[in-house]
Amino acid sequence: MSDLLSIGASGVRAYQSALTTTSDNIANAGTTGYVRRTTSLAEVGVGSSRQITGSGVTVTGVARSADIFRSQEVRQSTSDVSRSDGGIVWMTRIEDALTSRALTDRMTAFFNSGTALSADPSADAPRRSMLEAAESVAQSFSGTIGALDETAANLDLNAENSVRKLSNNAAVLARINDGLSRVSKGSAGEAQLLDQRDRMLDEMSEMTDVDVKFDTTGRVTVRAGGADGPLLVHGIEASTVRFERDEDGAPVFTTMRGGTETILLPRGGSLAGMVDGAKRISDMRKEVVAVASDFVLDVNGAFAAGEDLNGDAGAAMFAMEPTGRVTRTLGDPAKIAAATPGEGARDSGNLSKLFDARRNGLFEQRVVALQSSNGSALNARKTIAEAQGAIRDSAVDARDSAAGVNLDQEAVNLMRFQQAYQASSRVIQVARETFDTLFAIR
Repeated sequence: MSDLLSIGASGVRAYQSALTTTSDNIANAGTTGYVRRTTSLAEVGVGSSRQITGSGVTVTGVARSADIFRSQEVRQSTSDVSRSDGGIVWMTRIEDALTSRALTDRMTAFFNSGTALSADPSADAPRRSMLEAAESVAQSFSGTIGALDETAANLDLNAENSVRKLSNNAAVLARINDGLSRVSKGSAGEAQLLDQRDRMLDEMSEMTDVDVKFDTTGRVTVRAGGADGPLLVHGIEASTVRFERDEDGAPVFTTMRGGTETILLPRGGSLAGMVDGAKRISDMRKEVVAVASDFVLDVNGAFAAGEDLNGDAGAAMFAMEPTGRVTRTLGDPAKIAAATPGEGARDSGNLSKLFDARRNGLFEQRVVALQSSNGSALNARKTIAEAQGAIRDSAVDARDSAAGVNLDQEAVNLMRFQQAYQASSRVIQVARETFDTLFAIR
């Protein structure tokens, strides 16, 4: 009779645990990173070697429905799409820098003001109009270059934030590794730590491609930038990730661990997108500066060959600073050298040199080509990102089909375990009633 009580009591305890696990699944159905758990039950056997008689049920552990291979596919596809999305961010900002200052339109307006001046070179109004157009061009060049510099500075800020977050995640993973070495195997605490571990890995894969190795206790060794990259996490030790620019202005990521600094070359994630973006920003800035330099040099050269309204030699219209900033240096409308030397105030022959400079320099066309090149690259990257996003969504769906919570299935389990719990309670009740009956016999 005591065996009957033991069987009933073991069932109550076991199915109470199963009910708790099922309730946790239902409560966390919408929780990001939560992996469905199941309570593993086993029969308690006693008796001789020839015959085993059931003596109740016991909980052997709480199992997670995780698939490490599908999780790895999610991390890989996440790194790929994060790199593309990062590149899109910086190319979009380059596009804004190239178009928002209306550089092409203002250069066109400047050369058109020269055409208007050639019709009446001695008049004051078209000369003032030309100076205003020149000021607009200078501001547009400076604004475009300044916007690219601001984009580069914003990239640096994002890189600093990303490496700080990556370092924090590595430190958290090291602590989780430590926790996994202490927690009981198959416990709810272990399952919770493993969920946290996988969330950290997913977040890290958004920033860089990670190579992950697991030991028998679920602890991870993580490398960044592929299997040959530097260690981010090993046991309870975590590396610190740093960002800086080298002497050429290129972004450099490094890891620091145990006093040793190692170069990190991200092939995926937002860090790789920043490397791509930094190069494109730098290249685009050099191209814009080259256009500005040629524009200033050729326009100043054209005016230097002429004569102003007072019969003096032509002065420079623009100046360019080492930073790439363009300024209008000519302030007096009368000093615009429209005339060929010796031809008088009403002559506009020297303006033909300005038009030759425009035709030969192709300044407007070069800016349009930069805009078109960046726009084409941006559209191509968006197409790639869309395809990568579909691959990632498919990987997530495949992972969640195994690891996610199905509320219909959990409802069935809830009813099943409730019935089993009630049946075990009934066994205890029957045993008690039997004892009461036996004790009542005198």
